[in-house]
Amino acid sequence: MKSPARPLPHATLLELKRWNTPTIYNGWEQVTRHNAARDAFNLEETRDFMPQMGPMVGYALTVVCEPGNPAHPRRRPKAWTEYRRYVASQPGPKIVVVQDLDKPATFGAFWGEVNSNVHRALGCVGTICDGAIRDLDEMTNAGFKALARRLVVGHAHSFPVRWGVEVEVFGRKIQPGQLIHADKHGFLAVPFGDERHLLEAARFMDSNECRTVIPAARGSAGQSARQVCRDFENAAAEFRRNVQKHFRNRGEW
Repeated sequence: MKSPARPLPHATLLELKRWNTPTIYNGWEQVTRHNAARDAFNLEETRDFMPQMGPMVGYALTVVCEPGNPAHPRRRPKAWTEYRRYVASQPGPKIVVVQDLDKPATFGAFWGEVNSNVHRALGCVGTICDGAIRDLDEMTNAGFKALARRLVVGHAHSFPVRWGVEVEVFGRKIQPGQLIHADKHGFLAVPFGDERHLLEAARFMDSNECRTVIPAARGSAGQSARQVCRDFENAAAEFRRNVQKHFRNRGEW
C-alpha cells in the first residue's frame, strides 16, 4: 500500500471542486493504472442529502462506529477525546469516512447537529457515512455535507470504535489520507499516486467533450437523423484522437 501523497495546493482543490464527480472520474481514468471500470468509486448507491451544496473535495479521515452496541462507551470512556485529537491533527480539508458495523441494520446516527458543528470547526467539510444521519437542516446550516444511507431519529450508542484505519463504505475500501471527490452521483476515492495530474486531466477531458462530441450530439436545426449520426461518429473519432494524442507520451502518469 502506498503512503498518502503530499497534499495538493489549496487552489488545485478549489478548481477540482468546480466540476462534478463524473467529470473528475473522466480525467482520472486517463491517468490511472487501476481498473477504471471497478476501482476507486462507490459500488453501492449513496444518497446526497445536501445536493444544493455541490461537490466536496478533501482528504479521508476514517472512523468505525457501532451505534447498536452499548458496550463501547464503557470500554473506552475517553474515545471521543482521543478521536477528536486525531481529527484535529490531520491536514485539511477533511472528509470523514464512517463505516457503520451495524449495517445492514440502522440503530442510530453518528452525525447530528452537534457532531457536525464540532467537525466543521476542526476543518472537516463533510462525511461519507455508510450509516445514518439526523438533524438534516442543522447539519446543512453548519455547512457540513453528507452522503449517507438514510435518515434516522435517534443516535443510540454512537461512538468512535476505531479510527485512522482502513474502512469499507458503500462497497469501497478507503485508506486514511486518500483524496476524495464526492457529489450527488457518489464518490471517487483517488488511489495514492493519481492525485498529481488529476486536475489537468479532468480539465482536458471536459474541454475535449465541449469541442467535439457534445456539440455533435445536440445536432442543429434541419439536420436529418442520418446526418446527426454521421456527424456524431466523426466527432467521436476526433474525441478519441485528441485523447490518444494528449496522453500518448504521458508514461510517467
